[in-house]
Amino acid sequence: MSAVSVSGASGAFTVTTKDGAVLHAFSEGEGPVLLLVSGLGGTAGFWKSNATTLARSFRVIRFDQRGIAASTRGTAPCTIDQLALDCLSVLDGAGVARAVLLGHSTGGCIGQALARIAPERLDGLILSATWLKPSRYMGALFGARRSILDENPQAYAATAVLISYPPVWLEANWNVYEAALAAAPASAEARQVVRERIDALLSFDGSADVASLAVPTLVLGARDDMIVPSFLQEDLAAALPGARKILLDSGGHFFPVSRPDAFTAKVVEWVGELR
Repeated sequence: MSAVSVSGASGAFTVTTKDGAVLHAFSEGEGPVLLLVSGLGGTAGFWKSNATTLARSFRVIRFDQRGIAASTRGTAPCTIDQLALDCLSVLDGAGVARAVLLGHSTGGCIGQALARIAPERLDGLILSATWLKPSRYMGALFGARRSILDENPQAYAATAVLISYPPVWLEANWNVYEAALAAAPASAEARQVVRERIDALLSFDGSADVASLAVPTLVLGARDDMIVPSFLQEDLAAALPGARKILLDSGGHFFPVSRPDAFTAKVVEWVGELR
């Protein structure tokens, strides 16, 4: 059982998991439920602009993952399966029996795990900028990022944002770069949370279960993604039975932020087809 408290007209609520993590969540809008699960950064704030648009069509739920932003860490090991169980705690806390899960990057790995653990809770799965199994490319990239994290947190934050967006978009939206540096993991505790999340994503391998996933699925990405390259997203789509695939021509890894109109339009269209 999870403990739940709700506060404020904004739909903010908290859920306390069995191991003591307090997860801060937000619910807005009405209609079919869409659970938004962010990536390595793990924040509800990643979705803020998208959520405002999507809440015109859905009840949108988003949350800070354990140890991130307003949520506390708890004592359970940080694994993709544990993060999927945290999604169930949030759904339970919101009084939701079934939802479409939209997971970005690591959030898509979490979505794949939830589809295996509790398929009866999912009406659909949107895997945004997501992969299926370990690769040499991502192993090298995140191994290097983890080393930078330990040596220079500011450089870690800077390089993360520089490879997440199209350069021309970032040049025109430089406040995004400045905000990322301001949020660099300065404390040892914050760096440990990031480190264990990198280890969790590098350990994820959904290949043994992917053929048996019976949830309607959309693979959504951008062809110029430098963090999860499109060939990894192509491989994921090919392995999923009956999955639909949409790759935008541009937008970078964080295309939900750099191309919000195209992103939300694809989400609304696809979820609408499930009804």
